[in-house]
Amino acid sequence: MSRAGATGKTASEFDREYLDVHVRKEDLYWTTYMGTNANPAAFEEAEGAYKAYVSDPQRIDEVRAALAALAESGARGPDADEERTNLEGWLRFFGANAIESAEARRMQDDLIVLESRMQQARAALELRHRDGSGKEHRGSTNVLATNLSASPDETVRRTSHEALLELERWVLEHGFLELVRRRNAFARELGFPDFFAYKTRKNEDMSVEELFAVLDEFEALTRARCFGELKRLSQQKGPDSALAHNLRYAIRGDAERAIDPYLPFEKALQAWAQTFHRLGIRYRGATLTLDLLDRAGKYENGFMHGPEPSYLRGGVWHPARLNFTSNATPNQVGSGRGGLETLLHEGGHAAHFSNVLQGSPCFSHEYPPLSMALAEMQSMFCDALLGDGDWLQGYAKDREGRPAPDEVIRALVVAKHPFMAFAERSILVVPVFERRLYALESESLTPERVLSLARACEQEILGISPAPRPVLTLPHLVSMDSACAYHGYLLAHMAVYQARAFFLERDGFIADNPRIGPELAERCWAPGNSVSYGEAVRRLVGEGPSGRHLADVCNRSTDDFWADHARRMQARAARAVPADSEPYELDARLRIVHGAETIATNEAGMEKLFDDFEAYITRQYPR
Repeated sequence: MSRAGATGKTASEFDREYLDVHVRKEDLYWTTYMGTNANPAAFEEAEGAYKAYVSDPQRIDEVRAALAALAESGARGPDADEERTNLEGWLRFFGANAIESAEARRMQDDLIVLESRMQQARAALELRHRDGSGKEHRGSTNVLATNLSASPDETVRRTSHEALLELERWVLEHGFLELVRRRNAFARELGFPDFFAYKTRKNEDMSVEELFAVLDEFEALTRARCFGELKRLSQQKGPDSALAHNLRYAIRGDAERAIDPYLPFEKALQAWAQTFHRLGIRYRGATLTLDLLDRAGKYENGFMHGPEPSYLRGGVWHPARLNFTSNATPNQVGSGRGGLETLLHEGGHAAHFSNVLQGSPCFSHEYPPLSMALAEMQSMFCDALLGDGDWLQGYAKDREGRPAPDEVIRALVVAKHPFMAFAERSILVVPVFERRLYALESESLTPERVLSLARACEQEILGISPAPRPVLTLPHLVSMDSACAYHGYLLAHMAVYQARAFFLERDGFIADNPRIGPELAERCWAPGNSVSYGEAVRRLVGEGPSGRHLADVCNRSTDDFWADHARRMQARAARAVPADSEPYELDARLRIVHGAETIATNEAGMEKLFDDFEAYITRQYPR
């Protein structure tokens, strides 16, 4: 007999119960992380209520009882089939999130409070850098990172990197190590050796050994290229070029500044809408709120989340309500490209979660049993366009509409490629570090020991320490949902390059390819979390996941790499492409905000939204 004693609960009842806790928590998550929530305790309470609901093992008994009652009823037909499918979805969902141990649930509650307190303190922390004249400037981690890539002033780059190193020390001295201790205790209460093993199993349904069999293979395939390019850079531009504060600028600083006039931030919304429209990506009536500008107190990393999941129940469509954010400073060099990258990435997430065609909200959210690698595969496929010569040829235009010259596009593509292995290994260093961090004994979790571990992992994987973006500055490490999950980005990139190889071989181009959006929607988005990462890859490209395509692109000669881009650019120039003046249809209600202020909407059409957004940016951020 079940603990709940329930026999007649329906999938619709689980829907209502879940949405009650999910919507409230996600709405407060948004206002808290955007820095507009005056009552952080309300978010803690809502987060606790959500975790309590989804982690209660009683839910599993209730779903099993409902499935048994359905079977005993003898019901047949489409309605019964849909009910069974939805209940099975809820069983997978609660199975991925339930926590049997009452003590572990109590520990989870304590972790929520501790993490929230740390986030509040972090939001109040100001980071500063100096320019060559000695003047100080406040800068978020996004501003600091952009400085490292685009500022010609070495003082700006050096002091920006010093600010990141100061942030690492702050993280270590303001609660992170206690989070690590308590997370490990939580995982051990659930029968896992440590928190990394717990999250790897929960997020990707893999053991640590299975995960690192994939990661170690990729590491071995790309090591020579990564270290060889660092050596070559030092020989060509001097040893200082490979220092942490100079490396990104040495790789692409001149190219970054050259492309900047052709990717103005105020045109980013239009480029995003045009790109997705031409790919055939639609949002099925979703409501999207975008908060794109940097400000004090705002979370310093782009993300998408969904307060109201999409689902199709009994032929009735329930469109999604989604939010996503970036941290742009529009008058900073590199902000246009960076802002557009976030729009493509988070907009890709939003497209995914707007197109889940299953019968219950349990299939349509970013939490387990959804694989992080599957979720990131969608968004990374979209943002990869920003590095394609033929996409830049069509979309990189200055404020007067003049296209970027081919030589500017070539400079950017060629500058980035030799260090593609370094960039991918910059993702790899995070799971390497986190695996070793959570394996440390509790008494070894001191700031000095952990900082030393971070530097050693960076040196081993990247060949440089500290890294341009020091590992302990990543906000993912602090959040329980994203901690020990960063490897999902690398697994996703592997799938992205499999998909790109598939489309390029079949169609010859990706940018403006109208077949891609519908195929992604049908094969990857519609099933939601009812398919695994591996299944989604097979559905899309006809083979299982492999890192071979990504490693091959990393290891190609730059001449060959550019030759492929040049061929696609020539083909695009010969191909009929839609006019810039055509209407853009995303099938979405769009609202662009800056905190509590509404900047623009598409209630009067997309052109009005673009005009209002451009006017606001031009007025508020004069160049």
